[in-house]
Amino acid sequence: MSHSALLIIDVQQSFQHRPFWREEDLPAFQQALTRLIDGCRRQGAALVDVLHVSPEGPFSLASGHVRRLPFLSHRADVTLHKRVHNALTESGLDAWLRERRIDHLIISGIRTEQCCETTARVASDLGYRVTFVTEATLTFPMQHPDGQAFTTERLKRHTETVLVDRFARIASVDEALAQLAQE
Repeated sequence: MSHSALLIIDVQQSFQHRPFWREEDLPAFQQALTRLIDGCRRQGAALVDVLHVSPEGPFSLASGHVRRLPFLSHRADVTLHKRVHNALTESGLDAWLRERRIDHLIISGIRTEQCCETTARVASDLGYRVTFVTEATLTFPMQHPDGQAFTTERLKRHTETVLVDRFARIASVDEALAQLAQE
């Protein structure tokens, strides 16, 4: 039995209804995430879908958009809802993982620098080993209040810089799957 779980964070239709939604990085993200999901499933890692919910707007349950993006076809071992940026607080995920003696989390999903990065930090603080698979995360350009623009590549590199060797191991899909095979 694997002691690893792949967290698939916020890969949901809600984002398609936000003004910042862009699709230029979507094909590469879809390919990377699909390969990661398939590889994790073959190697016995748990697949955990985590969906963000809010009281109103496109992230509300009433909106009908709190559903996985259509390209996802895997069967999750569990699907949980979160109401904060990280996937572990108040979602029931921490207890679910501990009941199954899972101590290694592989992080993927939408908004690299927000919910994915925050989950990695909290998971590390809670004692989990964390592998952050940046190529299986998606984010969108942002603008600083002073007007400076941040590309998706720059946001991802910043996330890797602040996580590596402190909160997570940074890995490609191939590296994460190779690591999983050695467990």
